[in-house]
Amino acid sequence: MVLTRLVKSQPALIVEDKKRYLVVTDLHIGFESKLVANDIHIDPKQMIAETIQSLESIIESQKPDSLVLLGDIKSGVETISKIEWSAVPLFFEIGKKIDTVVIPGNHDGNIQKLVPDWVTVSSSSGIVVGDVLLTHGHVMPSENLSHINKIVMGHVHPVYFQEGSVLDGQRVWVSIKAEKSQIFPSTVGEIEIVIVPSFNKYFYATFKRSYKKSISPIINAIKTPKSAKIVTLDGSIIGNESMIPNVL
Repeated sequence: MVLTRLVKSQPALIVEDKKRYLVVTDLHIGFESKLVANDIHIDPKQMIAETIQSLESIIESQKPDSLVLLGDIKSGVETISKIEWSAVPLFFEIGKKIDTVVIPGNHDGNIQKLVPDWVTVSSSSGIVVGDVLLTHGHVMPSENLSHINKIVMGHVHPVYFQEGSVLDGQRVWVSIKAEKSQIFPSTVGEIEIVIVPSFNKYFYATFKRSYKKSISPIINAIKTPKSAKIVTLDGSIIGNESMIPNVL
């Protein structure tokens, strides 16, 4: 049986079967250029160094066999920006230290040009570990994958927005349980969708809701969730399915 668990205080997930996978998502390298417009200046090399340092710390503590990146490594959708040409290959140096797999997201157009030989690029549909699908979340899973019981995805950047709350602008986890037939029409039973928060801690530095309007066909297909949990990075449960509109 495949086990999944949150890494405490980190936007990272461990998926454990015969191998142990460290799963993170939505780095959006190159997003710094948009922050400059809001008078927030971040050195791309500094951000990459911080990202690698954070990942290496998690790798040291969790001892995974592989690192799985659930997409949106870069920020540009179809093009490759000047920042991305230099910063993305710099980030992929981490692939020399651990087996690294990229599941392309909707912002990863032409990313193959930036990926070194020591990093594996999978299909955008994702990879399956036992009964768990690891995918970015911007495409609907094929009916051929109806045997899975859990989807781990990124893409929608769950963040809690509530003016006046101490949690306003904080990244959160979302776990949704729903009828499986809403995702795979020919199948009965229950499925869980785990939404991983963005690994990029600067992504919501200006606390603007406009940054988070990513749309997922997987989430849109769930018209009536059976239940849901909203969880902070430190593991505190702060809400249920009624709070989904506040975070997605």
